[in-house]
Amino acid sequence: MKYTVAILAASSVAALASPALAQDTNAAFTGPRAEVLAGYDSSTAGSTIDDDINVDNDQSIDGITYGAAIGYDVAFGGVLVGAEAEYTGSTADTEFVDGDFEGFGFGNVETGRDLYVGARVGVLAQPDLLVYAKGGYTNAKYNLRSTDGTRQFDQDIDADGYRIGAGLEYALSGNSYTKIEYRYSNYGEGEIDFDADVPDTDRFDLDTDRHQVMVGFGYRF
Repeated sequence: MKYTVAILAASSVAALASPALAQDTNAAFTGPRAEVLAGYDSSTAGSTIDDDINVDNDQSIDGITYGAAIGYDVAFGGVLVGAEAEYTGSTADTEFVDGDFEGFGFGNVETGRDLYVGARVGVLAQPDLLVYAKGGYTNAKYNLRSTDGTRQFDQDIDADGYRIGAGLEYALSGNSYTKIEYRYSNYGEGEIDFDADVPDTDRFDLDTDRHQVMVGFGYRF
């Protein structure tokens, strides 16, 4: 799956370079911006840890993601280039459905906060519509939950990875805008975070895929 997504993202970048899309950049898409985000969030077991024997096993956790982002975009001829940072949360967690445990390689977890920093590049499909591709670094928390019948334990898996994606941004009146985008993240390394009295674990390999479809509303200053 992740190779297919990478190919699609690469195709999106190639499409951005098409002269048919290039127009003079609209000033409505440049400068500092801030936005709120919401959408669908799904974390799944990667290809090296999925369960190929139990084909009916649900190896994903799904929920609603929400948060905010800031960014700054500049124009270079007909191409817009920007930097952005994002903070989101999610409602996705493991659960039992009809007696079947819906896990994805980590055990009993809930999805914690997600940090992202990256860049994007885009061109205008029309004067008020930007087509863009993006990529960067993401750090996510997956909160491990367990109990011995008396005490509740809650530790964090601190996961590092990369994100790629593509989207559309539409300029509204009064410096506001709306957007929709798809992005894929892969977390390939992690550690377990303990409290101040216990050192974190050594870093270990992960293979976790994350798919998100986001909508946003923002304002340029």
